[in-house]
Amino acid sequence: MVFSDAHEVTLLLDEIDWRTIRHAARDAQVEGAFRLLTFDIVLGWDVVGFLARVTQILAEAGISVGALSAFSRDHLLIKQEDLGKALQVLGEHVAELC
Repeated sequence: MVFSDAHEVTLLLDEIDWRTIRHAARDAQVEGAFRLLTFDIVLGWDVVGFLARVTQILAEAGISVGALSAFSRDHLLIKQEDLGKALQVLGEHVAELC
């Protein structure tokens, strides 16, 4: 995935793709070991607060996330080391969120 704005270009790559291009990005700022958590439900544009509630639950557990939204699904980048805890705390709220 590529995100570009007036200040930066951000690439989200798997490890194999990063190894392929890293020689061309010598001055890049790199963060690694993330997992992409996808909410595999279609969220219409009339749904208000879903991602806010999810990120609130994770924030209360001390878990930092990067939020990505597609047209009908939301995704979170979560550090690999926090994934188990994130799944646990979100699992405690499945009935509320779904």
